[in-house]
Amino acid sequence: MSEPVIEVRNLWTRFGRQIVHRDINLTVYRGEILALVGGSGSGKTTLLRQMLGLERPGRGEVCVFGKSLHKSDPDELLKLRRRSGVLFQEGALFSALTVFDNIALPMRELRTLEEDFIRDLVLFKLQSVGIEAKHASKMPAELSGGMVKRVALARALALEPELLFLDEPTAGLDPDRSESFVQLLRGLHRELCLTVVMVTHDLDTLAALADRVAVLCEQKLIAVGPVREVAQNAHQFICNFFQGERGRRAVEAAVKREQEQPNACVAGLPEKQGV
Repeated sequence: MSEPVIEVRNLWTRFGRQIVHRDINLTVYRGEILALVGGSGSGKTTLLRQMLGLERPGRGEVCVFGKSLHKSDPDELLKLRRRSGVLFQEGALFSALTVFDNIALPMRELRTLEEDFIRDLVLFKLQSVGIEAKHASKMPAELSGGMVKRVALARALALEPELLFLDEPTAGLDPDRSESFVQLLRGLHRELCLTVVMVTHDLDTLAALADRVAVLCEQKLIAVGPVREVAQNAHQFICNFFQGERGRRAVEAAVKREQEQPNACVAGLPEKQGV
C-alpha cells in the first residue's frame, strides 16, 4: 500500500449559516492522481485550498506529509508548502512580470540560490514544459492560453515539489491544446512521480489522468475510487455526470488506460474508500 500524503479527517466547512462540507474524510496516496469532481458550489476548490493550508476548516483537520496544517508553526508550515506546487485556474501569472521572472519568483524567495543558477533552472523548467527560451522575456499578455498554462505549470514545479495541485488545468483550452497539455501532465507525472490532486469538470481530462476520483455532492463525499467503480454508483449526480456518449467514452478510455499504462508511481491503491 502506498503511504498517505494528504489525510483529511472529519472536516466541516461553514460560511455563515451555509454548510459546504459535512464530515469529509479523504486520503491521497503517494504517486497517485486524484480528481475532485462535483457540481457548482460543491466546495471542490475550497477543499483544495484547505489542503494547501490557505483556508482553515470549521472543524476537523488536514494533515500533509504527516503534519497537521493547522497545528504547525509558521516555519514548519512554510517548509510543507515548499514541498507543494499549485497550478491555479487561468494560470494566475503576475501580469507585471515576464515569463522568466514569474518562474524565478519562488526560487528567489528562497534567498539561497545564485542568480546564474536561477537562470539555468528557469530555462530548464521552460524546456520541461515545452516552451522555448526565446519566450522567457515575454509578458503574460503576449502569450496564448496554452502557453500561459505551461508557464504557470513551470512555476508550480519551480521548487521540485513532491505534491502538485491543479485547479481546472484544461479550462479555457481548445480540444487540441487541452489534449497536448494533458499529455504533458502525464509525462511529467510519470517522470517525476508526483502526487497530484486535481479539480476538474472535464470528462476527457478525468479519463486521461485520474487514478481515482472523489465526488463531492450534498456537502459530502458520495464516492471515492477508480473511475470505473465510481461510474457504477447509482447516485443521481454520478449518473448524470457519466451519462451520455461522452461519459461512456470517458469511462472506457479510463479503463483502457489503467490496463495498458498502469501508474508505476503507486502500489496497492484501494479500489474503494469508505465515505
